[in-house]
Amino acid sequence: MIPTTLVSSAQLADRLEDPLWRVFDCRHLLSDPAAGRAAYARSHLPGAFFLHLDEDLSGPTNGRNGRHPLPDPLLLAGKLGAAGVSAETQVVAYDDSGGMFAARLWWLLRWLGHARVAVLDGGIDQWIGEGRAVSTAVPTSTPAILEVDLRDGVVSSDDVLAGLGAQCFRVIDARSPDRFRGENETLDAVGGHIPGAINRFFRDNLDASGHFRPAIDLRREFLALLAGIDPAQVVMSCGSGVTACHNLLAMEIAGLPGARLYAGSWSEWCSDPTRPVARQIP
Repeated sequence: MIPTTLVSSAQLADRLEDPLWRVFDCRHLLSDPAAGRAAYARSHLPGAFFLHLDEDLSGPTNGRNGRHPLPDPLLLAGKLGAAGVSAETQVVAYDDSGGMFAARLWWLLRWLGHARVAVLDGGIDQWIGEGRAVSTAVPTSTPAILEVDLRDGVVSSDDVLAGLGAQCFRVIDARSPDRFRGENETLDAVGGHIPGAINRFFRDNLDASGHFRPAIDLRREFLALLAGIDPAQVVMSCGSGVTACHNLLAMEIAGLPGARLYAGSWSEWCSDPTRPVARQIP
């Protein structure tokens, strides 16, 4: 069976030497963009390649397209191909943040048309906690070609604006409840949320140990949020299109595929003062 959502550390350990599997370290700190690469240099899973959120998993910013716009798909496919990823490759992404950044690579690969991708449940902390080996060696690979078959899973700010007030359209915001309300905003210039959006903090997808919660629990909670709306009419948003992918992964685990990503998310939305803003500050 091809893993398309999650893999366990035991599953990955069994396939770590498999030439058709590739592992990517996606560790990152929004407050310190150099931290992920430094952590990778200190130790990482054997054979893991490193991908940087800003440099590899995002495109250039221009002040109007959010903090983490989508990368050029052909450029990303080229970087993955350089690490040996082809159509036959099973990709596993991990981080040390409950899948916060690994889910971005998971979604991007699916956007490129590559379904053989999963997130390491529990991340590197689970791996190390089980006493499994780590490495400082930087791997190399025979280059491969990853063909791009771009999927329709993205909406624009204009799409979101046009959907405001529509009963069949729902925006789900993955940010923390305080930032959703408009409080304690430290990353973007304006606090608040898209009018009509509802909040589903991405960390609610995880249990206390940092693993994804059971599919049956995720399904029950997301169905309650959807309130009868088809998943295809759901748009996931967050601060910059990163943790929204965590909610997209959780919905996929829950057997509720089809939701789309507002890649620019709040950081793009609030860059235009003509777009409406909602707040819930007492």
